Amino acid sequence: MKKLLLPCTISAFIFQAQTSPLAFIALNRESLNPGKLPPDWQVKVSHGRPDVSVCSGPDGPCLHLKSASASFALERSVDVDLAQMPYLTWSWKVAQLPPSGDFRHASTDDQAAQVLVAFGDRRILSYIWDSTAPKGTAQNASFIPLIHVFDIVCESGAADANRWIAENHNVAADYQRAYGKPASRVKGLRIQINSQHTGATAESYFGEVAFRSAPQ
Repeated sequence: MKKLLLPCTISAFIFQAQTSPLAFIALNRESLNPGKLPPDWQVKVSHGRPDVSVCSGPDGPCLHLKSASASFALERSVDVDLAQMPYLTWSWKVAQLPPSGDFRHASTDDQAAQVLVAFGDRRILSYIWDSTAPKGTAQNASFIPLIHVFDIVCESGAADANRWIAENHNVAADYQRAYGKPASRVKGLRIQINSQHTGATAESYFGEVAFRSAPQ
């Protein structure tokens, strides 16, 4: 009986390891330090001057972005197989929305907070907190030559401003809905803010961002 105990224990451990949820933490709150950019992330500026910092509050460290008629982002390279980890989870908080911002028109395409997922086939899913477009709105919104962008409104308006909101999205399913085919590998992530079109000010905060095998 004792001889069988060890193999059975090992088998149980292997089964548990194989069935445990997988996760890739792209933005880890625990690694955020004031005065430093998050590890592996780089600032990309499209317009104006970036205002990005690491803050600390009652909910723990977070990333703070503020845009004054500017457009900038933090981005990093990743390599994620959505067959293994199809869910993207993150937390965000909006303090100030750009008035009249509406992604459906190029002249008002400003958002206080965006999470963009870039794929190996030059396609992008953009999850946004829009000022005007209703929550659940999803449509093509590509103003960049040779790049396909599909926007999904996760939150809308100021009803939940200054509150942390947790998001869980099945990226593989969203890609299939947007482009009518299975998703290729994820190659990049971008956290973005912009208010240059409306000439306004926008402000947002981000917590953990992660790919997971199951929703959180």
